[in-house]
Amino acid sequence: MAGMPTHVITGAGSGIGAAVARRLHARGDDLVLHARSAGRAKELAAGFPGARTLVGDLADPDRLSWALSHQSLPDRVDSLLHIAGVVDLGEVGELTPKTWRHQLDVNLLAPAELTRHFLPQLRASRGHVVFVNSGAGLGAHARWSAYAASKHGLKALADALREEEHAGGVRVTSVYPGRTAGPMQAKVHQQEGKDYDAGRWIDPESVATTVLMALDLPRDAEVNDLTVRPGPGTGR
Repeated sequence: MAGMPTHVITGAGSGIGAAVARRLHARGDDLVLHARSAGRAKELAAGFPGARTLVGDLADPDRLSWALSHQSLPDRVDSLLHIAGVVDLGEVGELTPKTWRHQLDVNLLAPAELTRHFLPQLRASRGHVVFVNSGAGLGAHARWSAYAASKHGLKALADALREEEHAGGVRVTSVYPGRTAGPMQAKVHQQEGKDYDAGRWIDPESVATTVLMALDLPRDAEVNDLTVRPGPGTGR
């Protein structure tokens, strides 16, 4: 639909990203969905009729520039939503550089590189960059060092970007969800050796509500940081 805002979204295949994409798609906004492969892009396009796709491996940020240069990028971008992420738990004494690097590449370097590429369009539209971070971006616990380091770095990226782009009208928001039901949380429980009960944790739709609130806020205000924790009677 002409005149509707355009959102570039990573992580739209599951969890929080899928919930956000569904809500924006349902109200008629234009979506550009990132996928790690052509096959995944085809699946996303089938799930969101009318959406465009971009293909690039977030685990290889050095090649994202090349990948994007061979595709048609949207002329207008009203928001860039960084929702994709990976997690691998382990003690500092056990984690290898490969495990560290994978989480840093996907969770930090790839968002920085995608932001760099889309900043011209975001500046032109006075758009919005949303980083779906994690409670681990505000504090680290045992076995979470690599993931938390990548998310602490993502907070620093968002804070610096906000200060750099504020005068030009680009808004920057970090959302810090607690444990949220979905494939990532199931993997975390498996790594922790615990039984997984999705009902104990935040529904991805609830986090999506907070993301849309930040996007839809009138231009006279900006949500900088938003922490979302499991409600009473759920997890911790």
